[in-house]
Amino acid sequence: MDENFEEEQFTGIIKFTPPLYKQRYQFIKDLVAKYKPKKVADLGCADCTLLWMLKFCSCIEVLAGLDICASIMKEKMHRLSPLPGDYLQPTERSLTVTLHHGSVAHKDPCMLGFDLVTCIELIEHLEQSELKKFPEVVFGFMSPSMVVISTPNSEFNPLLPGVTLFRHSDHKFEWTRAQFQSWALETARHYDYSVEFTGVGHPPKGMENVGFCTQIGVFVRKYPQASESAQFEKPTKAAYKTVFKAVYPSLKDEKYLQKAVVSEVIFTAQIIKQRLLDPLMSEHEEYNDDPTERKSKFQPSVSCFSQDLGKLVVEKGMEPFVDGNVVYIPLRTIFSFPKVNKLCGTFEKLHKLIAGKVTLSSDGSAVMFTTEHENEEN
Repeated sequence: MDENFEEEQFTGIIKFTPPLYKQRYQFIKDLVAKYKPKKVADLGCADCTLLWMLKFCSCIEVLAGLDICASIMKEKMHRLSPLPGDYLQPTERSLTVTLHHGSVAHKDPCMLGFDLVTCIELIEHLEQSELKKFPEVVFGFMSPSMVVISTPNSEFNPLLPGVTLFRHSDHKFEWTRAQFQSWALETARHYDYSVEFTGVGHPPKGMENVGFCTQIGVFVRKYPQASESAQFEKPTKAAYKTVFKAVYPSLKDEKYLQKAVVSEVIFTAQIIKQRLLDPLMSEHEEYNDDPTERKSKFQPSVSCFSQDLGKLVVEKGMEPFVDGNVVYIPLRTIFSFPKVNKLCGTFEKLHKLIAGKVTLSSDGSAVMFTTEHENEEN
């Protein structure tokens, strides 16, 4: 939960650049860039802004958000959906984004197995009964490799014009650095985590003694995650309601991989065909009145290709050729191109993926194109 608007209102002469909420989100992005977690959950995700920023981090494969207010999530959750470009050019990584409606005081197995759990400006919104359950849910049950908790530093409040007690009307408490650190250290000790303290939002010059405007605790689990058998012993009853789920197109899904491979094979074959035919068509025009000469000039040669392609053809012995009105591009030649090779991995997989999608020769060894269209143009 991020009260960006309220902070902007009462910071008065204190202006944070970038704005404080952006500094908090950037802190998380930097942490993700450093530790490369694959599964990240944001508790108290509110309008999903942090999740939207994190979906662009290439290391992340699973994103989950949880908030007690479903309506706030639903206002902006469309930003988490795949865009047309994601379908046109799927990436190699898989990405699933899910939003859940529920309380951080309740346990749900959908939150197991995460590498990083973030709680940005969340705990100060919890009732005492919820705060009491919070450590057991997050550190005991979820037990992620890393937890990041940010909360207001009440020592900074006197510098914020308009603040009398708390920074937001929904805050149930705001802690000093000593109070937060005492709670965090005890929580870390009890659940076998280490914790380091930092923050964002530097105080004005000469008032460094008040500390950061937002204090942050970074918790790291000391020991490896419990065994799978221990995980199975945890409660399996769902406590949250899923309000959104998006599965991004990925090359790990054979459906999207096949589309990408077919597209790349056709594109590559078209380039090879054009490099083969362009010189021949030019020569054909010169000898248009001599059928014998025309026939001889339609014998393909390495000179028809670019230097790199010519080298590839000579070294591999996989030369494309023209037979009548048909151009044959050996699959082995196409497979030798880096992008096709990377997409497929093996020649057998290439053959399997394009079967029935691309016109092949009778023995399946070459892609076939007709030259009739080129002849009409010339």
